[in-house]
Amino acid sequence: MDLSALSADWTVWNETEEKLILAYRPDVFDTERFPAPCLPTIYLTRGRRTRRPGAERTGQDWYVTLYLEPEVERDADSYETRDAAVEGAVDLANRFAEGSLDYRSLYQVPRDAYLDELDDLTGRT
Repeated sequence: MDLSALSADWTVWNETEEKLILAYRPDVFDTERFPAPCLPTIYLTRGRRTRRPGAERTGQDWYVTLYLEPEVERDADSYETRDAAVEGAVDLANRFAEGSLDYRSLYQVPRDAYLDELDDLTGRT
């Protein structure tokens, strides 16, 4: 697993054998400049979460999911191996950091002022 190509804008928040959590610019999502609940995170997990509360993850594949807010997420990409999933997570993180990922389309209710600020932060403007 190689995280050396990860953009400096992303921080490894947690890493175990079963998951990896990346956080985007935690230095600015501090409740003053940007709301902390909106901290973009990428979760790499083994197995898919079931809809039943308290249930364990199911399956052997690895999933990479981008969360922009607790209720705003990008559909997960799946991979057969952890190494492939890490590569996918790093690619997703870097596309986000360089502004080439269309995260606006993930919002059902537009938050134009917030998204304009996020565009500035990621260099999309």
